[in-house]
Amino acid sequence: MSETEAGLPIDKNELQKDYSAETLTPSKEIIAVWKQVHKALRGEFGEAIFRSWLKPLKLQAQYHGTLEVSVPTRFMKDWIQTHYAKRILAMAADKSSEIKRLEIVVVQGAMIDDEPVVPSKKANENTKQKSDVFDVTSTLDERFTFDSFVVGKPNALAHAAARRVVESATVPFNPLFIYGGVGLGKTHLMHAIAAMIGEQQPEKQVMYLSAEKFMYQFVKALRSNETMAFKEFFRGVDVLMIDDIQFIAGKESTQEEFFHTFNALVDQNKQIIISADKAPSDLTGIEERLRSRLAWGLVADIQPSTYELRLGIVKAKRDQLQVDVPDSVLEFLALKVTSNIRELEGALNRIVAHADVSKNIITLESTQDVLQDLLRSHDRRITIDEIQRKVAEHYNIRLSDMHSARRARQVARPRQVAMYLAKQLTARSLPEIGRKFGGRDHTTVMHAVRKIEELSNDDASFAQDVEVLRRALTG
Repeated sequence: MSETEAGLPIDKNELQKDYSAETLTPSKEIIAVWKQVHKALRGEFGEAIFRSWLKPLKLQAQYHGTLEVSVPTRFMKDWIQTHYAKRILAMAADKSSEIKRLEIVVVQGAMIDDEPVVPSKKANENTKQKSDVFDVTSTLDERFTFDSFVVGKPNALAHAAARRVVESATVPFNPLFIYGGVGLGKTHLMHAIAAMIGEQQPEKQVMYLSAEKFMYQFVKALRSNETMAFKEFFRGVDVLMIDDIQFIAGKESTQEEFFHTFNALVDQNKQIIISADKAPSDLTGIEERLRSRLAWGLVADIQPSTYELRLGIVKAKRDQLQVDVPDSVLEFLALKVTSNIRELEGALNRIVAHADVSKNIITLESTQDVLQDLLRSHDRRITIDEIQRKVAEHYNIRLSDMHSARRARQVARPRQVAMYLAKQLTARSLPEIGRKFGGRDHTTVMHAVRKIEELSNDDASFAQDVEVLRRALTG
């Protein structure tokens, strides 16, 4: 199936010259086919993917061998076009010989479960009007609530801080800065905060968006000479939530505007909540004055998950999906899929979908068969993040010290060990390794490798220490 067939744009206006409105209206047969396909997508791709991307698809029209479906946003269209369009077309064509092409269009204000796609159902009209002007609204995932967030030692502080923000009558700390690795729950907490504030305090204007979108809208305002309106808009909200602040690194103009917006909101005692992949002090490419502002309030980290937390998460996910998954399977997943929570939940969705399609019960043996590619990947892949975490635990230092500029020996030596192991156990290049250690130069990594090799040759106990770490990482 070619990419052209999966989504070649067709000028519907031109077609309307030759086809009547009735011709564009899907036939009863095509409507029935689409219902079957849409229902089958859940089993094909799993519950998580279906809810996030495919559920909003709506049948719009049928013309000239083309099946036209709509989504509410351009981003969603691009993602589905890239990842799922070919398979959707194949499924539809298999059920009807009339369907030759799939066209995905954007219909703003498209409904999902008969409700508009907006950040908060209770957002006031003023916020909606401003959001329309600047196009900054980000849809909240209804699954990401405090009730569905599984709390454990690695995320307890961040969870408690997030609850304090929404339950306090005043601003308890400003900003709340939540940081951690990919897929550990930062975005879940951000969505939970925004949703609860929207429910409990609907009169408040809550703005949640990514740092990338903040930057895009600022540049757009500059080009259209609307910077004053931009400033008034962002400085007029009650709660400003920025996800992945590290994406404005190196963007001086955007940082300048965010710095002044930050100060203006703090002066008005408005709440600011930020997320990032590193602590404020370890963010490279961010101006010092902004880094100091980000560390003003409470900095809460989310550590890599433990086995107990991962097990609790998959048990909660099982209850949410209401499926029969043996405890032995959940224990196996929690033990084997350790990279991040997102991948862990994806693995569970995958085995549930497979069991649903094949009409078989879920067993440990079937789980190993279905996930054999993922398990092989985990068995052979050692990440730099994992090396940093293991070395930090071994030498009893903070994980953030791996990225920091501290040069004290008790920190620098473990960091060099981690660089050495990253060179030995991963396929990453020296520049890539350096970037993972706070943006260091490749020559720093080379020096670390040579230093650890020298120390290992001269000191048998040190060499044994490094070997213990290597064995722990390679299983």
